[in-house]
Amino acid sequence: MPAPHSSSNPPPPPPQGKRWCCPAFATLLALLLVPVTIAVGLYVRFSADEPVTYPDIERHFKYGSTGGERASGFPFWIWQVLPKVCAKYLPGEGYASLGMLYEPGRTLPVGVSMRRSLGLDRVFLNCAACHAGTVRDTPQSAPRVYLGMPAHQLNLMGFENFFFNCAADARFSPDYIIPEIDAQAGKLGPLDRYLVYPVAIALMRERLLMLRERFTWSLSQPPWGPGRVDTFNPSKALFNFPSARLSPEERIGTTDFPSIWEQRKRKTRDDGQPMQLHWDGNNTKAEERNKNAAFGTGTTPPTIDLVAIGRLEEWLLDATPPKYPYDIDQALAARGAPLYAEYCADCHGASGQDFGGARVGHVTPLADIGTDRHRLDSFTPELAQNLGSVYAGYPWRFTGFRKTFGYANMPLDGLWLRGPYLHNGSVPTVRDLLEPAATRPARFCRGYDLIDQAKLGFVSEVCQEGARQYFRYDTAVPGNGNAGHEGKAYGTELPDEDKAALVEFLKTF
Repeated sequence: MPAPHSSSNPPPPPPQGKRWCCPAFATLLALLLVPVTIAVGLYVRFSADEPVTYPDIERHFKYGSTGGERASGFPFWIWQVLPKVCAKYLPGEGYASLGMLYEPGRTLPVGVSMRRSLGLDRVFLNCAACHAGTVRDTPQSAPRVYLGMPAHQLNLMGFENFFFNCAADARFSPDYIIPEIDAQAGKLGPLDRYLVYPVAIALMRERLLMLRERFTWSLSQPPWGPGRVDTFNPSKALFNFPSARLSPEERIGTTDFPSIWEQRKRKTRDDGQPMQLHWDGNNTKAEERNKNAAFGTGTTPPTIDLVAIGRLEEWLLDATPPKYPYDIDQALAARGAPLYAEYCADCHGASGQDFGGARVGHVTPLADIGTDRHRLDSFTPELAQNLGSVYAGYPWRFTGFRKTFGYANMPLDGLWLRGPYLHNGSVPTVRDLLEPAATRPARFCRGYDLIDQAKLGFVSEVCQEGARQYFRYDTAVPGNGNAGHEGKAYGTELPDEDKAALVEFLKTF
């Protein structure tokens, strides 16, 4: 029998195993952990979907995402360097030469948002790109940004053509873009330099060239100029309508960007029915109108950020236009109030705050209003039918688009910021609109941000300021006609003193 153990008689040590197995196991474990760590790192980087958001709703409107970066976003650093790489396709320096607005201390312009997606910070347009503008009191004054007004300086056709032309240029390649990123951002890491950015550049170029091919219809259009867009012909391109087979009368549908304040008041008209929305009243469902407009910010049905869109929709329900900031002749405005009630209120509301009126939110037939018909003709029954397939399989499938035969009567809130006037922006000021078409300006300049305090609208006689040239609008160009909204019923036969009083009253809107 073995002797019991004691402190003076310790047990023998256990048998020693072969020591070579522990380093081998550690090496094997390290070899396994390295690819796992790399895989986890790559997954974390490339699976992230994180929009830049802002608690302040107005800042979020200016810079927050609607989801468009997911499908259409440009890698931030490619966006930053393209104005240098493809400078010859811009009318001046940078995106500001296209009318994009920059606030002090901001890298991105108003109307451009950012989201971390597919391993990169990606940027694209949001709602403010088309619905924010500036006003200066004098040419020397700093511009003030107003939200919800039409983006009367944004040259959207120029914006699109810049990217299309740049993508078709030999300089749209890693050989030119990556060195410019190095110059502006610092040296890229090996993964970004040799894999991520070359792939991103190739994919971005391929997508832009595909869109360029689909948008060949726009090559036959006259230039839109700042503050204007063809609203529904891009939808035909996305539905693969063959552009060469579009009927001649539907090829041009250029209109002004609208204002977007006071959406709650626009939900219901005097007869209890929803107001007819868009310039031609082709939908009565604000939610469909908003989702359709979001396509212009790069969203698709699978990628739209409904939470972000819903946040903006809620704010816009009661967002109000800024008050006219200059002196108003109150006595003259008081003289204009009954004239407005007699000639305007039935179609445009009792005031800038009261949208009540028997014909507000209704469509006036083209035969009665007589304004340029191109936008009306561009929206066809076939397109309305195809729009009904958008969001198929979703609870919010489009069901409200209809073909109409005229233009919708709209409230006039914030009228002072909504020039030029008529649906296609063919009349520079309200005072000009009170003249018969034959005596309205046949040519004027758009894009200047000084208010014409006498005529109500933007100053339209200034066509150049320093190196910057403003767009010369010609009403003889197809789609630019300034006829209509004239005759006794529209106040164009009033004496000049009554027209002056009416303009003064409209400054209160």
